[in-house]
Amino acid sequence: MTNTSTTSAGGLDAGDRARLLHGTHHDPHAVLGAHRVPGGVVFRAFRPYARSVTVVTGELRAGLHDDGDGFFSGLLPLTEVPGYRLLVAYEGSVQDTEDAYRFLPTLGELDLHLIGEGRHEQLWRALGAHVVEHQGVSGTRFAVWAPDARGVRLAGGFNFWDGTGHPMRSLGSSGVWELFVPGIGEGELYKFEITRPDGSRTLRADPLARRTEAPPATASIVTASHHTWADGEWMARRGDTPVHEAPFSVYEVHLPSWRPGLTYRQLAEQLPAYVTETGFTHVELMPVAEHPFGGSWGYQVTGFYAPTARLGTPDDFRYLVDRLHQAGIGVLMDWVPAHFPRDDWALAEFDGRPLYEHHDPLRAAHPDWGTLEFDFGRREVRNFLVANAVYWCEEFHIDGLRVDAVASMLYLDYSREPGQWTPNEHGGRENLDAVAFLQEMNATVYRRCPGVVTIAEESTAWDGVTRATDTGGLGFGLKWNMGWMHDSLAYLAHEPVHRKYHHHEMTFSMVYAYSENYVLPISHDEVVHGKRSLVSKMPGDWWQQRANHRAYLGFMWAHPGKQLLFMGQEFAQGAEWSEAHGPDWWLLDPSYGAAADHRGVRDLVRDLNTLYRATPALWQRDTDPAGFRWITGDAADDNVFAFLRFDADGAPLLAVSHFSPVVREDYRLGVPEDVPAWVEVLDTDAARYGGSGAARPDVVKPEPQGLHGHPTSIRLTLPPLATVWLRPA
Repeated sequence: MTNTSTTSAGGLDAGDRARLLHGTHHDPHAVLGAHRVPGGVVFRAFRPYARSVTVVTGELRAGLHDDGDGFFSGLLPLTEVPGYRLLVAYEGSVQDTEDAYRFLPTLGELDLHLIGEGRHEQLWRALGAHVVEHQGVSGTRFAVWAPDARGVRLAGGFNFWDGTGHPMRSLGSSGVWELFVPGIGEGELYKFEITRPDGSRTLRADPLARRTEAPPATASIVTASHHTWADGEWMARRGDTPVHEAPFSVYEVHLPSWRPGLTYRQLAEQLPAYVTETGFTHVELMPVAEHPFGGSWGYQVTGFYAPTARLGTPDDFRYLVDRLHQAGIGVLMDWVPAHFPRDDWALAEFDGRPLYEHHDPLRAAHPDWGTLEFDFGRREVRNFLVANAVYWCEEFHIDGLRVDAVASMLYLDYSREPGQWTPNEHGGRENLDAVAFLQEMNATVYRRCPGVVTIAEESTAWDGVTRATDTGGLGFGLKWNMGWMHDSLAYLAHEPVHRKYHHHEMTFSMVYAYSENYVLPISHDEVVHGKRSLVSKMPGDWWQQRANHRAYLGFMWAHPGKQLLFMGQEFAQGAEWSEAHGPDWWLLDPSYGAAADHRGVRDLVRDLNTLYRATPALWQRDTDPAGFRWITGDAADDNVFAFLRFDADGAPLLAVSHFSPVVREDYRLGVPEDVPAWVEVLDTDAARYGGSGAARPDVVKPEPQGLHGHPTSIRLTLPPLATVWLRPA
């Protein structure tokens, strides 16, 4: 090997030096690395703290001249730029490395075009950190969108969190900065050091990081997936039946507190078994995207592309979803595109100016949560969110997205006083940018991900939430029925003697039941912050509270719409939910004196789900008015509600809910004459559920006495505070 010295010609001019030193150079590759010049090839390196830098090419070793401030340069009498490596000597060590500044950009024109147009549906494949082989060399490519930055540098564990020597290049007018760093791979920590327009610097986590450190640490982590999916059967058939025509009963879970301390992989051993035992068709996971404050329950997201590291790695989360699918359980997750927190290492004023948030401070500040609202009118921001929805479905096989806080997105005056908001171009209060975003997100997800459902948490009377986008709707598959939840819980809170004055609160939902495709939610929001748990909302003594609870669940499972129940309510936990300790599982311990009371409620939920799945009348025509018929909706004095549900073939199920604490003998209800006999299939007052067992579950035959618009009627014993289901014998 030949050792030689380069000439000192070829050092940087003062302007380039200053821009590199101050982190404001837009094209470091144009001046660093190797370049043909008159007289040969000039090599330039920027290696702060290095003692020396040597170029190695073939048999030639050439030491570069130390130009000061970490700059090294030299001119070799070569006709072409060779392949080469650098030997960088530091105090006590020598690194043999590729030169990051000899590589072409890793992003192509198509990626940049789609990013610029806001139409890159797999944005996470272009931006962020990716372990790749580039020009025959292994390393990691980094890319970040920061259009207002004067410069971006890469800092991480590999350069001792000093980004000075790793400036990134700006790729044209795209606002994207890029750098391929050879020799680093999975597990490396990194952030982007951004020079703001005012010259100050900020160290930011990667908005498209697919893995993060566990909070309170905030660095992004280079990652790659090695998970091999085993849910092919589930994925192949999940779209066979439209969700609104299929059984859909959801167990809502806050993963960190379901059984505190469990990792994703430990949850994968326990959660599928429990959900299978209780019979739910789906789980809904409260936001799993990374969030700094556990008390936000995941609803203030900083890592939109990263499952929270509190419970394991992204592949660990994939394993959990995979195991749920293998158990025949669908996986929904809460998704939060409305807003983000103000943490100064995350998205807020990311590159020194409003970027992800709206540039108008009144539009940017969320009035309720101290957060910032996304600028849905900016195409790159819309792209960031639309691609994020696709990402969870494609990369993690998520079956549905429950979109949080849709109402706060739709209305410009949401929680704002007059003078605090500006009307849209038509003078209205609708956020037209948010409407366009939601339509684009839904259309994209449904096109790319067959079988996935999107669900709106939307609390107003906005028209067409679940109507198709091509007819002007928002395009969601389902919508939470907040009106049903509010009215029915208000009814149940009254003492039975007063319920007759509030009878309409239980029947009003049927006035609008077919205006949208609904989910009936008893979610975490209803059992926190002083609202009390579901059973504790009920009046009366402990027996009556449980009876009301059971009767209500029976009413809920029979009512048109899909069901959602938050963890702990399936066994009548008396205390409010707390993310610090989760459900009170000890209530089910046989050594606890009242365990049978709680086990009885859980047994009822299991039987409700089992019967529900086996009874198409309860789900097949959820969105068809012909699938429902009142028997009596006006028996206010008796606190009785009776109705029929029909499947696609017309087979009926009769549901009777009785919300008085008395037994009503020989209670007569009109029924269709074409059913020769009825048999009870569910009684929430059964002794095995903790009830009184007052009813006699005999076969009931109609009598030729007309009632409720039917020529025949049956006589039932209505148990106290109970729901009874009957089907043709």
